Amino acid sequence: MVDAALEAVRKELREFPAAARELSVPLAVPYLDKPPTPLCFYRDWVCPNRPCIIRNALQHWPALQKWSLPYFRATVGSTEVSVAVTPDGYADAVRGDRFVMPAERRLPLSFVVDVLEERAQHPGVLYVQKQCSNLPTELAQLLPDLESHVPWASEALVHKDHYENLYCVVSGEKYFLLHPPTDRPFIPYELYTPATYQLTEEGTFKVVDEEAMEKVPWIPLDPLAPDLARYPSYSQAQALRCTVRAGEMLYLPALWFHHVQQSHGCIAVNFWYDMEYDFKYSYFQLLDSLTKASGLN
Repeated sequence: MVDAALEAVRKELREFPAAARELSVPLAVPYLDKPPTPLCFYRDWVCPNRPCIIRNALQHWPALQKWSLPYFRATVGSTEVSVAVTPDGYADAVRGDRFVMPAERRLPLSFVVDVLEERAQHPGVLYVQKQCSNLPTELAQLLPDLESHVPWASEALVHKDHYENLYCVVSGEKYFLLHPPTDRPFIPYELYTPATYQLTEEGTFKVVDEEAMEKVPWIPLDPLAPDLARYPSYSQAQALRCTVRAGEMLYLPALWFHHVQQSHGCIAVNFWYDMEYDFKYSYFQLLDSLTKASGLN
């Protein structure tokens, strides 16, 4: 009796993502030719939890014409910035039985630009980024080149309380692979020991465990080359792929799974807004809990 009930729950969970896709998940990420009004953005995209790419949203930013590697060298080249360093470009990633975070270095931005332009060398792959914003804290000289927020999004999301994300690409391209929250039954999670890359004096990387930290739940598969023998359920998930080009902005709704790559030397700005903990959040927590409890995880 119990086994039959459990299998019934599993069956419903397996069928749920397809029903949700048919009802509300687009086959491709839609494009908007201009920024929406705050009301339309909230009604058509935020409330349904649907992504979109907005064109012609950054045309008035001076950054779109000015920002380039030579401009950075001339304007903020002497500024030291936080740089994530990894052996392969994957930060915050699963490696074996470890969840490995990047090594962090403080380097002059001009040196990073030299490495990107192959005028200088440094072990590993360098990525200038900071989770809690490096523009106001490290590169304040660049702030006049863009808006401090996105007005129509701020008005729509001002009461939002997790993360709604606006990816604004100034130069180059970003490549996104997205899964809606409803694909959760097909997306595995495992617990990993947290660790950090350390760069040795010889220029090699070693992995050092973070003993004081709790284990980290993370998605173990590479969505670009998934191990379907180990995670067969992932074959039933259907990813959306999109490219965000210079001058475009991607609205990535809260709770969406995402894998991001970028072109060499890509320059982008993220705006983060807290999500609203409404019924969508509660339903996702229920879906997550049922997936774990039924053994589909």
